[in-house]
Amino acid sequence: MSQQPKEIVQTLLESIRDPNVVRALCAPDVTYVSLNYSNPDLHKIMPWCGTGHGVEAISKTFDDVSRYWRVDSFTPEAIFGEGENVAVFGRFTYTSTKLGKTVTTPFAIFCKVRGDKVVYMQFMEDTFCTASSFRSGGSWKFQSNPDGGEVEV
Repeated sequence: MSQQPKEIVQTLLESIRDPNVVRALCAPDVTYVSLNYSNPDLHKIMPWCGTGHGVEAISKTFDDVSRYWRVDSFTPEAIFGEGENVAVFGRFTYTSTKLGKTVTTPFAIFCKVRGDKVVYMQFMEDTFCTASSFRSGGSWKFQSNPDGGEVEV
């Protein structure tokens, strides 16, 4: 009996660090989008960011994440599915291994499942928050408010 797309994605997330599970549940040519399609500056901070292809892209991302951060919690809070489309929403707390900074952020995952295999996975989080766990100094200046001045963070 085959699993429903929601169940496949749930199983994948429960064992995302196990390469055998990733290989079993993902198509060999799965597309994985981590945080953005392509952002060279963010890629310098988090080298797994961007678009990857194949099960190794997923496995490497979650291996790297566990090297850069201690995963304190990863909690899916809601999962929805319609046809081949599955969406997961939740929160996680990470502590950076280099600086010991802890952050908590919501996440969203969008997957497409065809023929009992994940063929597309997109993982989104608050990258401003997570990247700040690596921030060692300095300040950024922003001008976002059309009616206001500069803000320094």
